[in-house]
Amino acid sequence: MKSDTPMLTGTLFVVSTPIGNLEDITLRALRVLKEVDFIVVEDTRRSLKLLNYYGISKPLISYWSAKEKVKTEVVIKKLRSGLSVALISDEGTPGISDPGYLLIKEAIEKNINITPIPGPSAFVAALSVAGLPAEEFTFIGFLPSKAAQRRKKLKELVLEPRTLVFYEASHRLLDTLSDMEEIFREREAAVAKEMTKIYEEILRGSISGILDMLEDRTIAGEYVIVVEESKRDGVTMDEALEEVRALIKKGKGRKEAVKSVAEEYGHSKKELYDKSLGYRL
Repeated sequence: MKSDTPMLTGTLFVVSTPIGNLEDITLRALRVLKEVDFIVVEDTRRSLKLLNYYGISKPLISYWSAKEKVKTEVVIKKLRSGLSVALISDEGTPGISDPGYLLIKEAIEKNINITPIPGPSAFVAALSVAGLPAEEFTFIGFLPSKAAQRRKKLKELVLEPRTLVFYEASHRLLDTLSDMEEIFREREAAVAKEMTKIYEEILRGSISGILDMLEDRTIAGEYVIVVEESKRDGVTMDEALEEVRALIKKGKGRKEAVKSVAEEYGHSKKELYDKSLGYRL
């Protein structure tokens, strides 16, 4: 006989952890990590540094890249049996340019309770000290690694009216900044290295100026790039065409996209429409 009693389920706690300095963790996060039945980690070696520092000993489940899909099923079974689980990444907040999305999505679909335990995030820390407007911003995360795709993405963002925030790996930093210098021109920016860690450094100035500063510095570690918004003054025809292209990709018709862009930037609708016909969209 089938029971009418609902299945007991545990709670999935999405816990933010320090991005460098181990003291940057909340009291609530520590309590949760001590009380849950299991902790799901990205890399056991890196997570153990934090857990050992605070004397926390719990069963760990690793879910790095190749294991993420398989381990998601394992964790969901534990949650559905009533066990509580904390999800952490190597640094920062799970799911924000880090693994965790698959598990969170599956838990939502299975009606499992999810509780966020907020805390550090590298891009928020960098944005807070960049000296650029932060009332509105667009977080991009990592750009494509291939040059052509990266440049294409940057061109799509050239008229973005909000401050732009990116993550970038050390071995691509100079190439990415060079592309930004060409596409975004002389915009103000900030490059934050190794936030909250021993070698933390924040460079501010024009993109070209920051490139000059980096000539005498070691390019290593993790970086956040913050770039000021488009001023929308003196928008060229090519820039207007890029925005038409972006609007069409989002589902707007050509005429509607051209009308919107032409009216905003003072370009001729006919000229913009005619040029858009021969422009690769």
